[in-house]
Amino acid sequence: MHPVRLPRASTTAGTDRRARPETRAAILGAAVDLASAEGLEGLTIGRLATETGMSKSGLFRHFGSKEELQLATVEEASRIFVAAVVEPALRAPEGEERLRALCDRYIAHLEQQTFAGGCFWGATTAEFDDRPGAVRDAIAGAYGAWTTELARQARLAADADPEQLAFELVSVAQGANSRYRLFGDGDAFARARTAFEGLLAAQRS
Repeated sequence: MHPVRLPRASTTAGTDRRARPETRAAILGAAVDLASAEGLEGLTIGRLATETGMSKSGLFRHFGSKEELQLATVEEASRIFVAAVVEPALRAPEGEERLRALCDRYIAHLEQQTFAGGCFWGATTAEFDDRPGAVRDAIAGAYGAWTTELARQARLAADADPEQLAFELVSVAQGANSRYRLFGDGDAFARARTAFEGLLAAQRS
């Protein structure tokens, strides 16, 4: 089986493909950070220009519309998540060991609070769950690929109900992220690790 690859959101033909990749990467890094705190709807060319110190016209050469910017931001968030969580876990054998590695990396990623608003997916799934369109589809595709991979590894580990286990693992992690962001609870991620251990131990019984 191929390792999980979160889907990439498509971009429109209006993007200037001559833009320097490192410049575009820096812009998108700022966009993911901003969207995690203020939402994708708050992510506009003008707001990003203020954040990066670039001109609006310069940003329009990279992104032809607000939606294209949003889609590119979801794609970049997917890339960051895969690099931080999925790829390091690929060293573990598939099944229980891979599942445990994915869970460890997932909590570590959340605990590091890489972005200003915490978990990008926690922010954007809540923001777009009732908004049909290309951006919602991109978020659902990326986040769905993650939960599907957790369920696949649980199935390979011979769990009796892989979908249920994946649901509970994701719910615990997102609950920890929300508790940390809302209450500043420094124990939230340690509690999530304890909950993960209980879930994985029950899977073995």
